[in-house]
Order: sequence, then C-alpha cells, then structure tokens
Amino acid sequence: MFLVVPEAEAGDRLDRFLARHTTFSRARVQRWLKAGLVLVNGRVEPAKYLVRAGDRLTLTPPPPEPSPLVAEALPLDIVFEDQDIIVVNKPPGLVVHPGAGHRGGTLLNALLAHCPELKDIGDVNRPGLVHRLDKDTSGLLVAAKTTLAHEALVRQFQSRLVEKTYVALVWGRFKAKEGVIEKEIGRHPSTRQKMSVHARRGKVAVTHWRVLQEFGPLTLVELKPKTGRTHQLRVHLAFLGHPVVGDAAYGGGAARFKDHPKLKALKPLVTRQLLHAQFLGFIHPRTGEAVALEAPLPEDFQTVLALLQRLA
Repeated sequence: MFLVVPEAEAGDRLDRFLARHTTFSRARVQRWLKAGLVLVNGRVEPAKYLVRAGDRLTLTPPPPEPSPLVAEALPLDIVFEDQDIIVVNKPPGLVVHPGAGHRGGTLLNALLAHCPELKDIGDVNRPGLVHRLDKDTSGLLVAAKTTLAHEALVRQFQSRLVEKTYVALVWGRFKAKEGVIEKEIGRHPSTRQKMSVHARRGKVAVTHWRVLQEFGPLTLVELKPKTGRTHQLRVHLAFLGHPVVGDAAYGGGAARFKDHPKLKALKPLVTRQLLHAQFLGFIHPRTGEAVALEAPLPEDFQTVLALLQRLA
C-alpha cells in the first residue's frame, strides 16, 4: 500500500494519518510501525513522527492469520443482504462478537455460518464488522461481505457519513423538546468497564436528541449520534440526568422504581436497557445508491410502551 502525504495534513502523527487513510486501527498501525512494516521515504520512523507534505509512505501488512472464530448456525433476522453487505436486526441480549466471557454464541458466530466468506474480511478477530451494538441494545447492524464493502463502510463511519437513529426510554422529563449533547467521552477513571464524560483523555462525542412522548416520570426520546464512541448514548443521557430505563451501569436500573410506586407493574418487564437502533442509512459500497433501513421496536420494548399508555 502506497500513500503520499498531502500538504493539508502535514504535521499530523504518522500513526494517526495511517489509521485515517486505511481500514486498520491505530493500535494495529502502531504494532506494524514497531515491526518495521511501514517506511517513510524508505526509512523506518516511530509512531510519533510528524508527517511532512510529500512524504511517501509504504505499508506492507503481514499476511492474515487464520481466524480463531467458529461458525454457529444461530437464527438471524436479516433486514437486507446482497453480495457486498448484510444488515441484521440484532435482538437484545445477543453479544456482537466473542470476547472475555463470551467465546461463542455471538452474532458474529452466526454471521460466519450464514456467509462463510466473511472470515477473510477485515480484522481476523472481528471479520466483516464495521461497527458494534452493546449486548443489551437491539436494532440494526451492518457487516461487510467483501473487501470493497469493508473499506467503503469503514471510511463512511470514520467520516461520520453514516446516519443512525436510536429510540430510548429514559428517566425524567426534559426541560426542552430537543437539543445537542457535546461532551467528550473516554474510559472511566476508576471503573474500566464503563465510559465517562470525566475521562482524563476523552474523545469528541456529539449526540442530537428529540423528545417523542412523555409518560409521567419517563420520556421516550429519539437520538442521532454524530460520533460512535463506546456507550455514547448511555453516557450522554446519564450526564444529562436522564439515564436509559433498565441501564443499571449508568444509573437507570431497577432501584429507581422504588421512588415511583405507580410504575410498579413496569419493573418485572424491564430486563435490559431500553435502547434500540431503529434506523441506519449509508451509501452502498458498490452501487453508490443511498440505503435506508428501519427496524421496529422489539417485543419487550413495545410491551413496556403499551403498559405506559394504559397507565397514562
């Protein structure tokens, strides 16, 4: 792979420049820089090297390792599929890819059984994936079946061209009908499994929100994230004082029901954070046409809203 640094990007770190202009993560680029797999004008340079206009970069990725993942024939709710991409409606409770505590039974294991060609696309540990959803978040997720699609979708996500709309049921009432949250998000300073707006090294995170309906002390909101940080919507809503109903990690768990006796019947119905990825829009990697897809609220979310309507 060969790249020339344009004048407009002179002064950027080498690792950051390469991650932005390839489909590889910054961490992976850094490993390759240490291994001497990247040359700048024929020389090995460190990750912190500041690129100059006209620098000629040569990247020689190592051959892909065999995938450790196992295909599992699990049910999939396929919303759209063609030769390049597959979009599924992920149910709540399903982990997207294997990791600590979840070696199998994930969405990715199911995708590999449905389309085996996925195993050679992108990261060997997360082949085909270009974004994620939390385990207990339901809704739309797109995966790439070809290298062309993977590279194109990664660029669209990095450039914030993918349109995503979520629906959430949250605690409390908003003072306004809509707004924007702009708070950096990073790893929580003391609880590493969580994210926080008070991180030492946060990344830019932007969320647009709009009130859809109010149910006493609860509010149904529409959310449009412009960035894709881990737990972004959950963290931003908690920062506003409106955590997602059922989200114990960020203050929206079952303990809050004790202050609202009228919602007693709701408590056994809420078994996860009520957050759903309802809409996904992007440009098709091969045809260049706009793709716009929607997924209805899952049954558990609909049941909660139906009860709230009766209680109103």
